Amino acid sequence: MLMPTKILVPTDFSGYSDKALQQALDIAIEYKAKVYVLHVVYERIRRALTDDYSDITITPRVFQKYEKAMVKTAKSKLKKQIGKFPQSKEVEVVSEVASGVPAEEILRVQEEEGIDLIVIASLGRTGVARYLIGGVARNVLKGAKCPVLLTK
Repeated sequence: MLMPTKILVPTDFSGYSDKALQQALDIAIEYKAKVYVLHVVYERIRRALTDDYSDITITPRVFQKYEKAMVKTAKSKLKKQIGKFPQSKEVEVVSEVASGVPAEEILRVQEEEGIDLIVIASLGRTGVARYLIGGVARNVLKGAKCPVLLTK
């Protein structure tokens, strides 16, 4: 029987991610597990903004400022998202913002932290972001070395 001690919840701050976090917190309370909440700033954005062939090329200095602002905003959003759930005070919650390809970063954290359960939304935000997170969930499911709980 699965008795998780470390649960990873990737988030894009959507309502779907809220549901995944809610489920992860409920499981964590039941098993006294630690919850890791992860947001990934998608690397493709970085490449698009700094690519010499892009119509919106920016200097590395300007991009560093932009990236720093994105990370700061993401950290603030993580804090707010976790704060929505009173249960988050009943278990240990660790939040992290990473930069890279979402599925790869999720799997990296799973490996590095010894995660034994990933709770991830099967859908994300609307439009293009929804399509991307669907692909993220699929790639995490394929590559994970632990059980993955897909939420709707």
